[in-house]
Parts: sequence; C-alpha cells; structure tokens
Amino acid sequence: MIAYSRSFFVFAAAAVLAGCSKSSEPGAAAPAKLDHAPDVFRMKFETSKGDFILQVNRDWAPLGAERFFQLTQTGFYDGARFFRVISGLAQFGIAGDPKVQSLWRVSPILDDPVKQTNSKGRISFAMAGPRSRTTQVFISLVDNARLDSSGFAPFGEVVSGMNVVERLYSGYGEWAPRGNGPRPDLIQMQGNAYLEKDFPRLDFIKRASLQ
Repeated sequence: MIAYSRSFFVFAAAAVLAGCSKSSEPGAAAPAKLDHAPDVFRMKFETSKGDFILQVNRDWAPLGAERFFQLTQTGFYDGARFFRVISGLAQFGIAGDPKVQSLWRVSPILDDPVKQTNSKGRISFAMAGPRSRTTQVFISLVDNARLDSSGFAPFGEVVSGMNVVERLYSGYGEWAPRGNGPRPDLIQMQGNAYLEKDFPRLDFIKRASLQ
C-alpha cells in the first residue's frame, strides 16, 4: 500500500551535501568542481536485473538535473540498492558506503517547480517537504500524478528498459516500520553491510555511466 502523505518519502532525518566532483573511486567526493549538466543527457544503469537508460531533461527541473548529474558523475549510485520497491515506485539513492553517504548529508538542493507530471517511468527526487531533496530518487511504476501537487518534480524518464525497472525485487515491501523492508536510518549508518546481511535479495546498481 502506498501512502502519499507529507511523510511519504521521509528518509532517515538527514539530507545530503552538494559539493562533489570527479573521482576514480566509485561514490567518492572529488576535489574539483564538475562540469555542468548538459541540457539533455542519458545515463545507462547496469543493474543486477538488467540495464535501463534514463534521459534527463534539464529544463524539466534544472536543480534536480544538476544534482543527479553530479551524483552519477562521481559514481555515487554505483553499488546502491533499490531499497524500496513497492507497487507505485522503485526508490534508491543511499550510498553503499556510509562514509560516502556522510559526505552528502548537509546541504539539500532548493526546490524546482513541477513542470512535468509524475507519470509511469519518470524519475524524481524523494523529499520530505520543501528544500529537502538530497540524493534519494524514485522511478514511478504507475502514473503518480497525485504527487505533482506535493512538489515532486520529475527531471527525466526511462527511455529504454522499463521492463527491467518493473522486475526489480519487491518482496520485502514497504520500509520499516510500516512494512518489512529495511530501515532508512540503518542504511545511512551501516550501508550495504546492513542490506546484504538482512535484505540479500535486493537488486542493485552495478554501474551508472553517461551515454
């Protein structure tokens, strides 16, 4: 069951840091600034279930597109689990390494106006209210237009491999305490060590790369 309340995407009482740049180590924050996101770009996500491709459109949500570009360029999502897959969405975006996650926990990005609807296949940042977008994102598995009025601003969409996204493991259900899924606070603190031990069937991102 999906509850679309203000607390719908509350995640572990912490936000993320904006400053990062290129690094040879997946998920690490690099010392120099990144190039800005192109107006339109595609990211290939190689996952444990197969590959899918996202097209990001900067004019849909410029701040969200920029943050997503930064995260993918640093390898932040590599190794990350799809920790919340329920009937309406597939959510990911907590780094597998808690030390890396801690580098992104201090500065959420400002809000984008909602220019596009949260239809099936579109990706938006998770949020817990105004100015709370950080690193977690979700792909809509159904038409989630009801989220538009709550400020969830799509910045891209799946253009290939939506069947892969729809097959991501969903057996654990909603996250704790509303379901039997993992606790976001423990993912933040323990990373993949916690998920591999208690939720070994979760699908994960092997690599995200610019196309």
